[in-house]
Amino acid sequence: MAGDARRYCPLPSPFAMKRGGVVYGGNVAYETWGTLNAAHDNAILVLTGLSPSAHLTANEADPSPGWWQDMAGPGKAIDTTRWFLVCVNSLGSDKGSTGPASIDPATGEPYRLSFPELALEDVANAAHAVIRSLGIERLACLVGCSMGGMSALAYMLLHPGSVRAHISVDTAPQAQPFAIAIRSLQREAIRLDPRWNDGGYSDASYPEIGMSLARKLGVITYRSAMEWNGRFARIRLDPEQRDDEPFAREFKVESYLEGHARRFVRHFDPNCYLYLSRASDWFDIAEYGGGSVRAGLLRIRIERALVIGVSTDILFPLQQQEQIADGLREAGAHVDFVALDSPQGHDAFLVDIPNYSRAIGDFLLTLRNT
Repeated sequence: MAGDARRYCPLPSPFAMKRGGVVYGGNVAYETWGTLNAAHDNAILVLTGLSPSAHLTANEADPSPGWWQDMAGPGKAIDTTRWFLVCVNSLGSDKGSTGPASIDPATGEPYRLSFPELALEDVANAAHAVIRSLGIERLACLVGCSMGGMSALAYMLLHPGSVRAHISVDTAPQAQPFAIAIRSLQREAIRLDPRWNDGGYSDASYPEIGMSLARKLGVITYRSAMEWNGRFARIRLDPEQRDDEPFAREFKVESYLEGHARRFVRHFDPNCYLYLSRASDWFDIAEYGGGSVRAGLLRIRIERALVIGVSTDILFPLQQQEQIADGLREAGAHVDFVALDSPQGHDAFLVDIPNYSRAIGDFLLTLRNT
């Protein structure tokens, strides 16, 4: 059985949140790989999407595969024989960091909806606290994937001079209406489940239907129509695979979505999901540029950047990756922009490892040699 490689960084107490409120006695869960060199200048921090834990890849303490297993490790794109790799679990999550599912020290009960309103700036500040606790003044590279890419932009804005280079993966400088609409429906599905009980559910009375629907909606947007067509077409389930009830699942794509939902339900806390989802909608780099995304990006000062996007991503469209690349370039960074044609849509960075690892590995080799 795999061990637990998680470590915990105590947050400053009280930890002030962007939208008001404070957290007392908070912690951030993180994992590390490789060795921090004597100069403390070989550190890479990865900020994750909404649901992953800090277990990015296998290590000695926990040899189980991580969520980006084929991207990082000895000899891989993020080579842990060269780089000191850190991955944090987002503040507000339920994978070790303090969030709505954590115990409020003031009451001895879970925070639930009494947890302060969460912004991705809070996620960024909590991650920065981890890096400072490790004695790192300046990251060699900050990597942000999906929601983590927005958190990374906040990190660089809030902590100028703390990042040398940045890798932006399938993210956005602000949520567009389509993404907001989808996440709004996901949150509504959870909140309308009677078992959600205004956030007061229990293990015995868990909003399974709401979480299942939320996950299915998400999975639909994480992939592209091209992939759905190629993988499933209009293939029907065999008669013995169908439920004997009106309007039961009939097509293989329906069964695929159900499988994803079953693997997610009860493995992520509903209130944490709601908080992180809303934080993603709230993030807007234009707040730092007087209402202009471009002006907000111009405030970020780094040396180099790699911006990767995929043409089939409907959640974080390629145009938003171009917007980030143009803004960082105008701000003075040397920027490499990579547009991929992977059919997997937003999830391509988790699936199309050969193309993503080639781009990331080449960038880090360049960074190593400069």
